Amino acid sequence: MTSQNSASRSTRAAAVVGAGQAGVTAALGLLDAGFAVTLYSDRDQRALRDDGPATGTALEFGETQQAEAALGLDAYTARAPRHTGLSVRIAGPDRAELIQFDGNFEGYAGVAVDTRLKADERLTAFRERGGEFVVAAVTPETLDPIAAANDLTLVATGRGGLSDLFPIDVARTPYDAPQRRLLTVTVTGLGHGADVFAHRSPVGGAHSGFSILADQGEGWWGPYLHKDAGPSWAFLGWAKPGSEWETRFAAADSAESAHRIVQQLYRDFIDWDLPEVLATKVIADDPHSWLKGAVRPVVRAGLGRTAGGHPVAALGDTAISYDPIAGQGAQSGLIQAQRLVAAAAVHQEAFDADWIESQYRAFLAGRADAANKVTRLFLGDPEFADIGGDLFAAASVDPRAATALVGLLHRPQPFLAVDSQRAAHDFLTGVTGTDAARILARFAPAGRFARSGYAPLVDA
Repeated sequence: MTSQNSASRSTRAAAVVGAGQAGVTAALGLLDAGFAVTLYSDRDQRALRDDGPATGTALEFGETQQAEAALGLDAYTARAPRHTGLSVRIAGPDRAELIQFDGNFEGYAGVAVDTRLKADERLTAFRERGGEFVVAAVTPETLDPIAAANDLTLVATGRGGLSDLFPIDVARTPYDAPQRRLLTVTVTGLGHGADVFAHRSPVGGAHSGFSILADQGEGWWGPYLHKDAGPSWAFLGWAKPGSEWETRFAAADSAESAHRIVQQLYRDFIDWDLPEVLATKVIADDPHSWLKGAVRPVVRAGLGRTAGGHPVAALGDTAISYDPIAGQGAQSGLIQAQRLVAAAAVHQEAFDADWIESQYRAFLAGRADAANKVTRLFLGDPEFADIGGDLFAAASVDPRAATALVGLLHRPQPFLAVDSQRAAHDFLTGVTGTDAARILARFAPAGRFARSGYAPLVDA
């Protein structure tokens, strides 16, 4: 066990287990709120930054940036390339090109930041301000004395680690297996100007591109801030079980092979974006600039207990694992961290089981239940087939419907009330000011998407 920069003890002490972006954000927030904070990690700071992949693209929208600002933290909006909208293309199982729209983000811009960079910089600030950083693998056995010694203990070790301390909420967990197989790779070689993906949007590279193939899965390209390469692009693909994409994704074993697989995928399935994809280059200096795997969407209880009966709180992916298709994982963990810090700062009683459970119930009601429902919508959950069909069709007809639909990624709460096709029509009427039936009557299949004419400048 190693310990650095031990802080003098204050009247209240907190422990945070897990030094990913949610854990270190909560640790830094609690430290600034006057707690003596110990942050535990199974890897040292250099290894956290350089010896593993980023945990997804971590695209953040307005509400998450507001949460970080409330903690006095850099949301990277001045450093990362900006997402000002989402451009969507949907093709049917017979490759018929059906739906296209370009939704603008209203009142905010998204940023996707390498989680290794954000966690590293916040860990540096935490240590400089007197936080105690302990490098040790925390087990259920060693968690017990940690929880006993601290007034508040947060567990942010992700989907593995100590997550079994928190029972699965069966009522909120509809899937018993991952819904997609994932592949991601970060690349350079492509700018962010209006000439990039110009066939999708007038603003080109300021919008991320999302393509849905009914029988295969989904592919997404978006502006990204890599920890070393700086402004770049990230690809994230979702393969449906049993699809050809799933077989292709499984063959990836390096950044280079992942990049080749993605380029071939666009040759064979998504040729409308192919010139931009062919212009990208792998980040050779970062062998961890790619990742494959699968995530079972799971909601767990917010309260766990150690062997000695001490209450501990779940944070981030330990509490809720989202399929990343709707970008809600990063949002959820950071918003939850900010709300826990704000509540803890003013709480004068014990941080007991009742307090932990009440904070978690409020988070589920105020954010997480809606975020999970929006994720299921973008996954094409059969329960929302008619609702999704109407929302996406309307988005292709009316820009106001498109803005409202992509706005659910930023603020998912309005979707909680959409529990039927009739409710979806009420939602559409409310956001457009036009009767939903009139909007949907104007829908017609796209026929053929515009193809890219991108021609990168090549040095002589």
